[in-house]
Amino acid sequence: MSTPPRQSHYLHPAQRAWIQQLKRQWLWRLELPTWWVMALVYGGWFGVVLCWQTLGPWLGTPLLILLTTGYMSLQHELIHGHPTRWPRLNQLFGLAPLAVWYPYGLYRDTHLQHHRNSHLTDPRHDPESYYFTAAQWQRLPAAVVWLVTIRNTLPGRIFLGPLWDIGSTAFGALKSVAAGDGRALMMWLIHGALLTCLLGWLQRQGVSPLFYLLAVSYPALAITKIRSFYEHRAERAVPARSVINEAGWPWRLLFLNLNYHLVHHDLPGLPWYGLRKVYQAERVAYRQRSQGFVVQGYGRWLADHAVAPVSVAVHPFLAGESTEHQGGVAPSAAIVARGKRAVADFCIEK
Repeated sequence: MSTPPRQSHYLHPAQRAWIQQLKRQWLWRLELPTWWVMALVYGGWFGVVLCWQTLGPWLGTPLLILLTTGYMSLQHELIHGHPTRWPRLNQLFGLAPLAVWYPYGLYRDTHLQHHRNSHLTDPRHDPESYYFTAAQWQRLPAAVVWLVTIRNTLPGRIFLGPLWDIGSTAFGALKSVAAGDGRALMMWLIHGALLTCLLGWLQRQGVSPLFYLLAVSYPALAITKIRSFYEHRAERAVPARSVINEAGWPWRLLFLNLNYHLVHHDLPGLPWYGLRKVYQAERVAYRQRSQGFVVQGYGRWLADHAVAPVSVAVHPFLAGESTEHQGGVAPSAAIVARGKRAVADFCIEK
């Protein structure tokens, strides 16, 4: 089983002493906020389904979407070692396939790989990167380049992003199973069995499985794409690769403070309720270390990228290396120009 990466050594001794003081507080030590979130998410989700006939789809559906989105945030917290010190127990809390589209184990393994900060945004090593290598970009058909450009707008990421992820996840699963990966096969079989039981139970409560897939789980995954829309950028300085989004409290609660993403990558073992505290205590330092990668709420992204795509195409350099050392392939001017033309053409068409 994969283990979480070690915490960053960025904090100076005074900051470490401050965090140690927080850890001595009973609320922090018992991880009660995470237990409360778990009770809210699970209790709320199953409560809404059990009361579906009373609530009706107009009220029940948005509640289930928000609770399923919250469940994905909770799964992320479980991956990083909360609320218990036992990974297998945390895994049990995250096995329920409420989010439908991927097994917990797959999310855990790929996300922990994503946390190797030296490879952050590198499409060869970071499974959550939206960038392409020069060779990958050169092989993309024109239609796919256009789809990537659409995906790099906020509406495109919301509506097309989940479908893209579902397709790539399914392709990866088939590829792993075809290669004889027994662990992947078992993981998907367990996920499939749990999902079958869950959808069957939903059917008995009056919630159509197809309705849940299309009207609840897909929109929930789409909401998470708002958070991850421009969460990372390609920069030589590692701290400048992760965003700081000073979002309002509803977003912070829904995403469990992952808007302070640079803080999370600095201290991946810090519980969600500590991220804001650390950021507020070191706000000036974090804004400096991010090299201006600071956003004033998710509405800023909507204003800036409702039509204009974010500049995420060919990775300009890989893992801190110069472009001359990208496995022998550097992005030529023609390749970069192709990406820029796709962006320009898309903006003109809109």
